[in-house]
Amino acid sequence: MEQAVPLSFGQLAVAASLIVISGVISLLLRLGLERRLALAAARTLVQLWLIGLVLKWIFEADQWYIVIVLMLVMTLIAGGAAVRRTGRRYPGIWLDSVISMWASSWLILAVAIFAIVQVPQRGLSWYQPQYTIPLLGMILGNTLNGISLGLDRLGEELAAKRDQVETLLALGATRWEAARAAIQQAVRTGMTPIINSMMVVGLVSLPGMMTGQLLENADPSEAVKYQIMIMFLIAAGTSLGTVGVVLLGYRRLFTPDHQFLPGRLVKRR
Repeated sequence: MEQAVPLSFGQLAVAASLIVISGVISLLLRLGLERRLALAAARTLVQLWLIGLVLKWIFEADQWYIVIVLMLVMTLIAGGAAVRRTGRRYPGIWLDSVISMWASSWLILAVAIFAIVQVPQRGLSWYQPQYTIPLLGMILGNTLNGISLGLDRLGEELAAKRDQVETLLALGATRWEAARAAIQQAVRTGMTPIINSMMVVGLVSLPGMMTGQLLENADPSEAVKYQIMIMFLIAAGTSLGTVGVVLLGYRRLFTPDHQFLPGRLVKRR
């Protein structure tokens, strides 16, 4: 099979110039997104270039502690990014986000490494960076969206329905009974994007991992198998992360004595 066509810097420059289309649309419609588009393009270029250099070094070093450190950094960044997208925050939200991100993503990664791909059984180290880092990155990226949407919806639902929640509590409802509708809506919102993606994958879009394998002239049937695995890993990670962070938020906003603490919810400026 032929190898993938290598890209020169000139070809990458042509691809990068296409961002001008988005800029022109912003100017014509007066969206005011020109600076943000330019910043996003610059960050994409710099961040991907740097991570390419870092990954090359990590792959060559092949040391477990270096892989773990990078995984921790990725998890912390993802947890922080999820909170930055929320409209309302409460004390402890950053910790809740990081804990949920770490617990869900690392658990699903462990299942993938040891039970599905079975990396150790192939004679490779359990921390093999060619597997752990890309898989964790894909799980984190999608779990981030679920956690962010879930946290944002939980805060908005409880703030908007404060009177209803407090009325239920005054009538003798438990904190779970009073918050259940908000929790359900928050989890549903967090899981909606991955469900929508799964509904149309292969029909409307070819995901990144599968596309990359096809560009490398991998067997399409094998590329499909890997993509199916990735989609299910992402769905599981998103579900666990969203449920986890919503429940942690719920416990911080309600006392064990079944009192609602709306004062802890602060709308971000």
